[in-house]
Amino acid sequence: MPNWTIPVYNVLKMRAQKIARMVLSIVIMTLFLLHVAGNIELPFMEQLENSIYDMRLRLTMPSGIDPRVVIVDIDEESLVMEGRWPWGRDKVAALVDKLFDNYDISVLGFDILFAEEDNSSGIDVLEKFSNDLLRDDIRFQTAYQRYKPFLHRDMIFARALEHRAVVLGYYFKGIEHIGMGINRGLLPPPVATVQGSDLEKVPFSNAVGYGATLSLLQKNAYGSGFIDKPLVDDDGVIRRVLMVQEFNNKLYESFALSIVRALLGNPQIDFHVAEGYESAAVNKGLEWLQVEGFTIPVDETGSVLVPYRGRFGSFPYVSATDVLNGNADKKTLEGAIVLVGTSAAGLLDLRATPVQNVYPGVEIHANVIAGILDGSIKQRPAYVQGVAFIAIIVIALMLSATLSRLPPLWTIPVTLGIILILVGVNIHFWNRNVVLPLATPILFVVVYFVNHVSFGFFVEQKDKRRLAAFFRFYVPPELVREMVDRQEDFDLEGESREMTVMFCDIRGFTSISETMPPKQLSRMINAYLTHMTEIIHHHRGTIDKFIGDAIMSFWGAPLPDLDHPRNAVTSALEMLTRLPDMNAYFAKMGWPEIRIGIGLNSGMMNVGNMGSEYRMSYTVLGDAVNIASRLERLTKEYGVPIIVSQATRDVTLDFVYRDLDRVRVMGKDEPVGIYEPLGRRAELGTATLEELRQYHDALELYRKQLWIEADEAFHDLCARDPGNRLYQVYLERVRHFVAQAPHEDWDTVFTHTSK
Repeated sequence: MPNWTIPVYNVLKMRAQKIARMVLSIVIMTLFLLHVAGNIELPFMEQLENSIYDMRLRLTMPSGIDPRVVIVDIDEESLVMEGRWPWGRDKVAALVDKLFDNYDISVLGFDILFAEEDNSSGIDVLEKFSNDLLRDDIRFQTAYQRYKPFLHRDMIFARALEHRAVVLGYYFKGIEHIGMGINRGLLPPPVATVQGSDLEKVPFSNAVGYGATLSLLQKNAYGSGFIDKPLVDDDGVIRRVLMVQEFNNKLYESFALSIVRALLGNPQIDFHVAEGYESAAVNKGLEWLQVEGFTIPVDETGSVLVPYRGRFGSFPYVSATDVLNGNADKKTLEGAIVLVGTSAAGLLDLRATPVQNVYPGVEIHANVIAGILDGSIKQRPAYVQGVAFIAIIVIALMLSATLSRLPPLWTIPVTLGIILILVGVNIHFWNRNVVLPLATPILFVVVYFVNHVSFGFFVEQKDKRRLAAFFRFYVPPELVREMVDRQEDFDLEGESREMTVMFCDIRGFTSISETMPPKQLSRMINAYLTHMTEIIHHHRGTIDKFIGDAIMSFWGAPLPDLDHPRNAVTSALEMLTRLPDMNAYFAKMGWPEIRIGIGLNSGMMNVGNMGSEYRMSYTVLGDAVNIASRLERLTKEYGVPIIVSQATRDVTLDFVYRDLDRVRVMGKDEPVGIYEPLGRRAELGTATLEELRQYHDALELYRKQLWIEADEAFHDLCARDPGNRLYQVYLERVRHFVAQAPHEDWDTVFTHTSK
C-alpha cells in the first residue's frame, strides 16, 4: 500500500467502525424499544424485572404483625386434635358460632371450598331406611324425625351462617380446563354485567367454568369470592392476584374484595376506566376500583400487585382447635377480620411468593385485604409503558452525546451517574406506590455502554471468547486458558483423532435410588460427580456428559495430548483411591456406600461439535467409544473396578496390569484383550505381586487347556480370596470345560452376548 493511501485507509476504517458501532447501537435501542412496547418478548428481561421488583419489595415491606386480620389456622395440631380434613359441617358450624358469639369477630371468610354435601353423619342411609325398609317402624320413624335436624350437617352449617358476615370461597376454571368436568354448586350474584356496558372492551380474565359452593350454603352466606390465584408468573411466583373475573359476560369479585365489602356493609363497586379510552374502538383498560371510600388500583385486566407485609406470620395465627375448645386469646380475635385457612402441608395451600418460597395461600388474601384498607397497593398505570419508551430514547441520546466526547476513564462515572439517577427516580415513584420498570433501563444503559467502549475488543477477541465460553463446561479452566493463549485455531467441526475414552458408572445405583429420598439422592450424586470431575480435570480430561450417575469423559481433545492413555489410567486409579474417603463422608451423612465400574479404551475416534440445530454437544463417536462402554459393563462380570483394553494397556506399560481375558463384545467380531490396572509397581506390595503371578500362571494353564492343573490353581486362589469374583469365574469355566471340552479350534476367546 503506498504511503499516501495509509491516512485515507485509516480514516475510512475509523469511519466504518464508527458507523458499525452506531448501527449496532440503533439495533440495541430498537430491540429494547420493541420489548418495552410489547412487540417482542424477552423472557430474561421479564425475569430480571421480576427479580428487581422482588428485591425492592423485600427491602421496603413494613414487616411486623397486622392485628386487623387474624388467620384461624387448620394446622397440624388441629388435624391431630379434631381429626383429619374435611371436618363435619357441624364442627365447622361450631367454629362459626364460637368466633361470633364467644370472640365477637367482625367478618369471617373461609378460604375453603364447600362444594359437596356432608353425608358423614349417615343421614343418607337413614333416609333410605325411612323411605324403604323401616317406613312402617313407628319407633324408628319417631326417633329419626327427632334426631334428623342434628344429622343434617349442611343445614346446621347453613343456620350458623344466617345473619352473619360470613364470606365463602369458590374457584373459577381457566381456559386450560376447557372440557374438564362440569360446573358444580351455586355462584353468588355478580357484581357487574359486562355486555352492553362501558366494561365491554376491558380485557378481563375470562373463566370457562367454576366449582362453587353448595347451593344451601351459598343462599345463607353473606357473600362469596373466588379463591383461585390464576396469575402465576413464569417463574412460578405469585406477584399479582385478580380482583374480578369474567364469566358468561358477568363480573365476579375476589375473596379479598368480598371480605372488604362485607366489612363495609356490601357497598357497590365502581369501575373506573383509564382516561383516553372511553371512546376508543380498541380494548379499554381499567385504572382502579372504588369501594365506598377505598380506591383499589388495578391493571387493565383487573389484577393488583400483592402488597406483601413480610414473610410467613405477618398476621396473627390462631389454631382452629383452640377456637373450638375456647382456649384462644379473645383480645386477638375481638373485632378482627378472620380468615379460616390452612398452613398444613398435606392440605396443599402453600404457594411461592416474592418474600418466601413456601407461603400459605390464605395469607396472600390477608395481605390484599390489609393493602386495600391501608391504601398501600402499588400500581402499574397505563402510562408506565410510555414512560419507559421515552426513557430509553432519552437515555440513548444522552449516552450518544456524552460517551463519544469523553475520555475512556470518564465514561464509567458518567454511566454510573445515569444509573444512580434512574434508581433515584424509581425509588421516588415506588414510595408513592407507582411501580416503574428498573431492570430494563439499567440494562439498556449497561449494554449501550459496553457496546460503545468495547466494540473493537469484542470484534477482535470474538473467536477466543467463543472458544473459552464453549469449552469451559467440558474441560478444566487452566486448559481453556492454554487454548486461548495458543496461536493455532481450534475447529469445532468433527475430525478423527487418536484418543482415550472412559465410561464410569455406580454399581447398583437403581437399588440405591429406591431407598433414598430424592433430595438426599441429589445431594449424594452431586457430591460424587464433583469429586470425580475434579480428578478427571486434574489429569487434563474432558467431560463429555453425565448420564444420570454415569460419567463419560475423554482425553486427547480439544487439545492434543500425547499422554492421553496414561492420563486416563491415572485418573481411573485416582478415582478408586478417592472412594474410601468419599464413602466415609457418605457414612457420616447416613448415605449408602458406593462402588464404581470403569471402562477405558484407546483408538481412533470422531470428535467435534455434534447434534441438531436445536442442541449441540462436543462429544466423541466411533467403535472405540462403543468398546469402552462395553468394557465398563464387563466390570460386573469379572468383579473388578477397572477394565482397560489392550490398546490402552500396550502404551501404558509403566503400570502393572492383571490380564483378565480375551473377549468378543456384542456387535464386534474382533477379540479384545482386557486388563485390570493395579497401579505402578513401586506402589504394590510383595503379597499383591505374588498373588498376581499365581493368577497369571493359572490363566496360562487355562489357555493351554490343562484343565486339571488349572482347576487346582484356581481352587487355591479361591481359597486364598473366597470373595474374588474373577477367580470364581475362571474356576466355573474350567469345571465346565472338564465336563464338556471346547471345540478343537477354540481360540481362548470368550464371547459376551449382553450389551
